[in-house]
Amino acid sequence: MAKILHVISSPRGAASNSIKLGNAIIDRLRENDAAAAVTVRDLTNGPFPHLEEAHLNAFFTPVEQHTEDNKAAIRHSNEAIQEIFDADVIVIGAPMYNFTIPSVLKSWIDHIARAGITFRYTASGPEGLVNGKKVYVAVATGGVYSSGDASSYDFVTPYLKAFLAFIGLTDVTFIRAEGFAIGDLQATALDKAIDSISL
Repeated sequence: MAKILHVISSPRGAASNSIKLGNAIIDRLRENDAAAAVTVRDLTNGPFPHLEEAHLNAFFTPVEQHTEDNKAAIRHSNEAIQEIFDADVIVIGAPMYNFTIPSVLKSWIDHIARAGITFRYTASGPEGLVNGKKVYVAVATGGVYSSGDASSYDFVTPYLKAFLAFIGLTDVTFIRAEGFAIGDLQATALDKAIDSISL
């Protein structure tokens, strides 16, 4: 039985195209494994705090020296990292906001980037420590950024690809639903994306 982690970063609920696409990916996964367990991490209903001094102090203080304040500050990070390590498959919903990812998704990333836990520095460079997992990223955009002149404005896919690889997640598939703000593409944008899902 596979364990699937669904990370949601859109606040639009049932109207969200990235959530719809993420759910479609999970439905397709469950066609092959009906018993798959799904954990939902909704970053908009339980947003991770932006990193502050208290979080950084906790990150860089040895666990055996943690105070109660350190433990409270690091709780979100520890929970998120455990969810990632527990998952076999990770589905990340990534709507494009102003050419990049929503701030709630960036905060989640900041909490899971932990030296010595999800990555480490070695003599030959950084090494990711989160291995052996499949990642699907459900990208939803108003315009078309997969090709053409607008592609240079896409800071969603290159950033996520680079960060995920940095922590060891290199088996990543991006599935795009694009054109929701373009009249002649709106009606079919989601269906086209769902049809493109290949597991």
